[in-house]
Amino acid sequence: MRRLVSLILAAAVIGLAVFWILTMPKQADEERLAGITPDLERGEFVYIAGGCASCHAGVDGDAEALEGGMALASPFGTFHAPNISPSDAGIGGWTAQDLASALWHGTSPEDKHYYPAFPYASYVRMSAEDVVSLHAYLMTLPPSDVASLPHEIGFPFNIRRLLGGWKLLFLNDDPVLEDPNLTPEEQHGQYLVEGLSHCGECHTPRNALGGMKRSEWLAGAPNPAGKGTIPNITPAELDWSEADIAYYLETGFTPDYDSVGGHMAHVVDNYGKLAPEDRAAVAAYLKRVPPVAR
Repeated sequence: MRRLVSLILAAAVIGLAVFWILTMPKQADEERLAGITPDLERGEFVYIAGGCASCHAGVDGDAEALEGGMALASPFGTFHAPNISPSDAGIGGWTAQDLASALWHGTSPEDKHYYPAFPYASYVRMSAEDVVSLHAYLMTLPPSDVASLPHEIGFPFNIRRLLGGWKLLFLNDDPVLEDPNLTPEEQHGQYLVEGLSHCGECHTPRNALGGMKRSEWLAGAPNPAGKGTIPNITPAELDWSEADIAYYLETGFTPDYDSVGGHMAHVVDNYGKLAPEDRAAVAAYLKRVPPVAR
């Protein structure tokens, strides 16, 4: 019996050690960013297409006052978007590598896991050039000394080390739509939808652990705030023409003369600032997504 107990304890220690190693936060490879010259104009594009201000703008809605504060409700608790302005209260001390670690690996400069309410499961597909340019652009925005609000997360979700296991299951940069025949326009739309604009974070249903169900990509999902649903935007239900989709992204008006509402209004506000070819690329990509009827 004593030998059996010893074997169980040894197995438990080994298992814990393996778990600890596998769930260690990862930092971005500095070499991947080496030699890249930031492009502020591209950085502004990434900032807009990525919807940074949609969650991180202050309570007055100023798109350049990134003091944070927006509450994001979920089945796991309420998350508060942090201050990402270039100040000591925000990310003023961050390097481009720090930003890359956050966007690609969901890891803070202090080697802590970020919760995936920050959509790094989509941002992981961002190019190194875009990360460097975004960092440079963020550093040009006004600083704010407003402190970030703490998340409201209960046990066991407040154990951040568990997020390392979540990342093993759900964090990778593989394309969702694996189609070698995409046109350059559709590839650009894929980069926007699957990466920068993180459309799947809201429009794709999730499993019990909060991972996106890739087999139901963009097929609609319950509103995490608990009211209503987020629509299916696969061709199974979104039967608009490409021109209709592009016009909606620009103006917020549907072919049925309805208007955008909810958080999607932020998306339209962002896409209205982009070039027509960006909106057209998103529309072209959405037409290539496999239809999923629900």
